[in-house]
Amino acid sequence: MNRKKKMNNILKKKVKKSNAKLHTSNKPKYVSKAERARLAAEEENLQASE
Repeated sequence: MNRKKKMNNILKKKVKKSNAKLHTSNKPKYVSKAERARLAAEEENLQASE
């Protein structure tokens, strides 16, 4: 019984991982506060130079 259970668990894990890869999130990638500030400063410099 233990061998069957172990094999089933291994196979279930494999299926679960493959399904997780298929369903990607639509959430936007996280951008840190410092990175947002840096991007805003760069954009400000671009607009000022025009």
